[in-house]
Amino acid sequence: MDEIRAPKGATKKKRIVGRGNGSTRGGTSGRGSNGQNARSGGGVRLGFEGGQMPLYRRVARRGFSNHPFKIDYKTVNLRELEDKFSDGDTVNLETLKDKGIVKGKNIRVKILGDGEVTKKLTIDVEKVSAGAKEKIEKAGGNIVVKEG
Repeated sequence: MDEIRAPKGATKKKRIVGRGNGSTRGGTSGRGSNGQNARSGGGVRLGFEGGQMPLYRRVARRGFSNHPFKIDYKTVNLRELEDKFSDGDTVNLETLKDKGIVKGKNIRVKILGDGEVTKKLTIDVEKVSAGAKEKIEKAGGNIVVKEG
């Protein structure tokens, strides 16, 4: 235990001020020449901008924002399903991740109707747009919409 030491440069000596001009930290002791910050107890409060209206008072913060509770959906178009899936496949979060269409965890998926689908697919995701639903059912597929 006697051999354990802090690495070189890990500890520094305390800077001693106010011990005369020969110490290079005498006289004003590193506080400059006069002014508010040279005085004992001097300085301004956090956020003070010299009398200008501070930023925290300039920015309007009024009302309620629903942003923290917003649910984001990753969108997938029918064109992508047509390219990546074959006839009779089930389209759900796991298969979409396996095919590299969506990434991430704790995500929700919405199918949009851009493109055409000719394959019979079973769609098992959180949301499906009305146009996509119509095209999928016309192609002979069916939709199981999850709650949540």
